[in-house]
Amino acid sequence: MARSTLAEANESRDWRIFADFAQRLIATARGLYVREPMGVDLEQSLYALDSTTIDLCLALFPWARFRRREAAVKMHTLLDLRGNIPTFLRVTSGAVHDVNLLDEIMPEAGAFYVMDRAYIDFQRLFVFTLSSAFFVVRTKSNLQMQRRYSHPVDKSTGVRSDQTVILSSFESASVYPDALRRVSYCDAETGKRLKFLTNNFTLPALTIAQIYKQRWQVELFFKWIKQHLRIKAFYGTSENAVKTQIWIAVSVYVLVAIVRKRLGMEASLYQILQILSLTLFEKTPILCALQGIEEDANFTGNANQLILFDF
Repeated sequence: MARSTLAEANESRDWRIFADFAQRLIATARGLYVREPMGVDLEQSLYALDSTTIDLCLALFPWARFRRREAAVKMHTLLDLRGNIPTFLRVTSGAVHDVNLLDEIMPEAGAFYVMDRAYIDFQRLFVFTLSSAFFVVRTKSNLQMQRRYSHPVDKSTGVRSDQTVILSSFESASVYPDALRRVSYCDAETGKRLKFLTNNFTLPALTIAQIYKQRWQVELFFKWIKQHLRIKAFYGTSENAVKTQIWIAVSVYVLVAIVRKRLGMEASLYQILQILSLTLFEKTPILCALQGIEEDANFTGNANQLILFDF
């Protein structure tokens, strides 16, 4: 099939068709992974919010101007960490700041949202508190806060402090008048000292640090979808073509996750994707194509360089 044929198809079909299809698949996948462990002892839902930048050529994608001589789009994603299923996705120009996406998220009561420092906007974060949702975000060094209470901690776990604080600057305190919890944690592996802000006062301080550690899963999702589904190279140059290809990639990711769960397979998503890509045009039942994939020592032994992430 000619590349121009794919480019024309991606530019002529409305990207929202593929976005709606992906949302149907996401609803199915979330139901299958509802009891999947998350790597942290937490009964509530846990979501990770982040974005990744996809660099483009300004001459071919003038609509995606990012800087003076650069073009880029951002893929903003809210990842359900039960199964690492994307529940919210927006494709914007690279100039859109990450914090703006908080306006489009409807906080789920009782759920936890983990984010990095780019999402610190206390007016927007207060919406989570008003919605009875919880956030865990890494704090900035220049935030003005006043300590009210210090709680005892077990420093052998890596936790250095657990404090109740209030925002001391007038601008921040006027939009977030409630108290916050600041947890300081020293990572034994890297030696880095990290500080987190949260509006949850009931979980142990160590659990708050473990929740933030799970944010790395959204980074792995971005790497997986860029490397294995190749969304860095686009078949069309229009905005519609770019969004179409991204939503198709997300659909493939979720489809493979559904197949993996329904068949009860322990193989990684990448292994399943490789087998399906090799048998794409063969009239082979999917059970037969994937049979014995987990015992195929030659497949896993010769592809260690490619299997970067084992979901």
